[in-house]
Amino acid sequence: MTFLIESFIACAVFTLFVFLMSRDPIKTIFNYPSAIIERCDQLGLVDASNKPGGAAFYAKKITAMVIFGVLLGLLVRYVNDCTSFWCGALTAYALWCVVNWFDAFVLDCIWFCHDKHFVIPGTEDMVADYHDYWFHIRGGFIGMLLAIPAALVAGVIVIL
Repeated sequence: MTFLIESFIACAVFTLFVFLMSRDPIKTIFNYPSAIIERCDQLGLVDASNKPGGAAFYAKKITAMVIFGVLLGLLVRYVNDCTSFWCGALTAYALWCVVNWFDAFVLDCIWFCHDKHFVIPGTEDMVADYHDYWFHIRGGFIGMLLAIPAALVAGVIVIL
């Protein structure tokens, strides 16, 4: 029951975070399909701080992954009472995957793909790209892979 409540709260917090970040969609352009990113780049809307690729982009991703790993480690240690590396790592991985698939299906496929708020001016004609569900499902599988190092960090945090 704890995991279910924890998953619900984690999805709600993640939704709030996405909502706050989406107030200026161009700041989260790295989450958009590549055709939309390319169009925004041609329109001069993309700068080095939010363009996918490059050392700064990957440094942000790695830093976020470590921070999430530490937070998940503390969460599963003190809420789920995990005291072993594997309990911490597997519980953190499971929680990440719940939020990850909630993001892929609910936030991306249902909300993002159908809310005009996310359509960046100059890309209004790219309806097929905005409705590219496979892009978001593929992202969910990538998210599962990204969860592995974060879960390992969480496992280490649990045993410290």
